[in-house]
Amino acid sequence: MATVAEIIGERLHRAGCRHAFGIPGGEVLAVMKGIDDAGVKFTLVKHENSGGFMAEGVFHRTGAPGVLIATLGPGVANAVNVVANALQDRVPMLFITGCVDEEEAATYTHQVFDHAALMRPVTKASLRMTAGAAEALIDKAIAIAVADPPGPVHIDVPISVATQEVPAANVMLSAAPALASPAPSPALQQAREWLAQAKRPMMIAGVDALYHHAEDEVRRLVGELGIPLITTYKAKGIVDERHGLVLGGAGLSPQADKILLPLLRDADLILLAGYDPIEMRVGWRNVWDGTADVVEFSATRNTHYMHQASISFVGNVRQGLATLRAGVARASRWTEDEVSAIRQQLLAIYRTDESWGPAAIVDVARSLLPHDTLASADSGAHRILLSQVWDCYEPRSLMQSSGLCTMGCSLPLGIGAKLADPERPVAVFTGDACLEMTLGELATARDAKTPVIVIVFADESLSLIEIKQRANNQSNLGVDFGGTDFAAVGRALGGLGFDVGNRDDLAAAIEQSLAASTFSVIACRLPRKAYDGRI
Repeated sequence: MATVAEIIGERLHRAGCRHAFGIPGGEVLAVMKGIDDAGVKFTLVKHENSGGFMAEGVFHRTGAPGVLIATLGPGVANAVNVVANALQDRVPMLFITGCVDEEEAATYTHQVFDHAALMRPVTKASLRMTAGAAEALIDKAIAIAVADPPGPVHIDVPISVATQEVPAANVMLSAAPALASPAPSPALQQAREWLAQAKRPMMIAGVDALYHHAEDEVRRLVGELGIPLITTYKAKGIVDERHGLVLGGAGLSPQADKILLPLLRDADLILLAGYDPIEMRVGWRNVWDGTADVVEFSATRNTHYMHQASISFVGNVRQGLATLRAGVARASRWTEDEVSAIRQQLLAIYRTDESWGPAAIVDVARSLLPHDTLASADSGAHRILLSQVWDCYEPRSLMQSSGLCTMGCSLPLGIGAKLADPERPVAVFTGDACLEMTLGELATARDAKTPVIVIVFADESLSLIEIKQRANNQSNLGVDFGGTDFAAVGRALGGLGFDVGNRDDLAAAIEQSLAASTFSVIACRLPRKAYDGRI
């Protein structure tokens, strides 16, 4: 016999989960204990939204679904943002909440509302746990979370159900099987002929290529067939960005678009490898016209209409790319010198050689931090610049909110990644407004003993929004705020704190932070309008 809470914990452990995050409430105490007893360590956070991003950070290192626990009412409501982010960013997550029993809810109203109704639009499924079907329900939740497209599943656990003892049925539902590669067909033959003939091909790789483990196939298409690669921000590093044919991440910078979009319009073949345009801004809508040869390998059917393809294969991206490539010889006339010249045009926009500024911060950090550093970036102007300038040497080494683009994600993402992969350095890049939203999680970093390096772009402004206001001839409204002494806050919460305003001071702060056993906060002071003309 085992309690429902113990069954939930055991099944999560079987699925590879080793960490769970949340804030206790009387309605989830039994669930928390059952999960923790099973070997899925519970970490206390300061806000449920942050707990969900920590769970995502763990997922990026382990591949197992993230686990977030919240009590009823306000705990559930606090997590809506991160659950919606998981849905849009393809993050498998189990969101486990407590709720009152149905008999209680008939007359008791304190903190009670319909959790499922709130969660249904932002999850793949919302399930209510019962004692008689506990094993089937938790297995079903895991299977739904990891199946294409991955995403969050909500499980509401009534208080009395969590502690009920039930016999172990030992049922284990498997996750959905991998989708098959394209079957021989005229469409596949046509796609292979286009590839074999293409002199100026281009490829865009996106998030679904990661979840289908298509890294090797994308790398072969770039290296063996000479196809220049653009990635979405999530897919950065799917091929080492030091490779001569990799153009880096794209999607949010109009300045970069001026250089990259003409390459796609002029291409004689566009290959889409797991590319979901949810990460892209409106400028990427219908980039190519209806006469272009576009071959798409996607995890799910195109219902977004951001673009269309001449031929679209829905299935396993890795297997599809392998089938397309098999036996095809290189026809591409692209050279690494040509692509290098394009990359230099991009770098000229961001001005990485400046004496001090946002690009200088990224330049110093990338040159000093070890090659195996894991990084996270928050939303805002700094993220757009960093995602273009920061080179990724492997997949999943730069974490961010790409579909929802929500603020307040980078610090918890970094903490989660450090918990799951403690031997690797973790750098958190954040704007000052973003850090002010999650300052309490510095205490979580202290208590969890995760020595992340927090690098703050401190310009006392919501710079990206302020730029948009000026572009629309609107007055400055609601985008400026006072300066916070982040270095002092970091020290007060048990970490190291540095205030820097030049390359040398930043370099010294990074060196000290790498040697520290606690977290560090490096506040990089920037002038207003530091991003003008760069993004």
